[in-house]
Amino acid sequence: MASFTITPLTARTGVEVIGLDFTQPIDTDTGAHLRRAFAEHHVLVMRDQRFTADQFETAAQVFGEIQLHDKRERHVPGHPGVDYVSNDQIENGRRIIPGETFHTDHSNHPRPPKATMLFAVELPSSGGDTQYVNMHDAYDDLPAQTKQRIDGLKAVHVYQSKYSPRPLGQITEESRSKLPPPGVHPLVRTHPENGRKALFLNPVRMEAIVGMDDKEALALIEELMRHATQKKYEYRHKWRHGDWVLWDNRSVMHQANPDYDMRERRYLYRLMLKGETPV
Repeated sequence: MASFTITPLTARTGVEVIGLDFTQPIDTDTGAHLRRAFAEHHVLVMRDQRFTADQFETAAQVFGEIQLHDKRERHVPGHPGVDYVSNDQIENGRRIIPGETFHTDHSNHPRPPKATMLFAVELPSSGGDTQYVNMHDAYDDLPAQTKQRIDGLKAVHVYQSKYSPRPLGQITEESRSKLPPPGVHPLVRTHPENGRKALFLNPVRMEAIVGMDDKEALALIEELMRHATQKKYEYRHKWRHGDWVLWDNRSVMHQANPDYDMRERRYLYRLMLKGETPV
């Protein structure tokens, strides 16, 4: 097995991986060790990487099979399999900052992606952090009465909820035609690898809770979100050049921050990995 270090970034969420060059083949034992760390710590920060888009796509597959983004038109030029995020998009006079409220990616899919990853290509001189909150810990800390109330409840996740706190930006008609039917997922899911329960929330996509009127459903979602986004559950990632960050959508929510000089470019490669039906 290759020589590298894994160091916790907080007591419960996030580890830093140093000493691996993912442009080179990763041996079987190292890959298995990394995947175990991912299931346990939910966010992997792999430092000092240098990727082309093709190299990033290859490295991603150490952790699973790639799932394409819903916006098929939005990809790195010449690399249709690699998506990106940037601060370049302006619609109706408003700059679109992808991911600027807490969410989990593509929960509108019947089988949402298990993981998302970003690789920093261009960064502002300061700001632009990404925040992650641990949904296992948030579930564990709920009062027994609340756990009993939400056990068995399911939510309907659409491409963009009519109650979404933010716009998602434009999507072409071709991409829209390929969207899956809405996902219907439990509010509490069990992680298939670490066995822990977690809240599964996404106000951007959640349009209804089955069997509940909208007013009551929105109040419940707001209550759970307020609980889950407390600072005690958070790892806040401050980006460095060469960072490759991989997170588990089954374990954490995340959000971007538009707290930097918008005259500076923020551009990152992004990929997702195929997941399973939440149970």
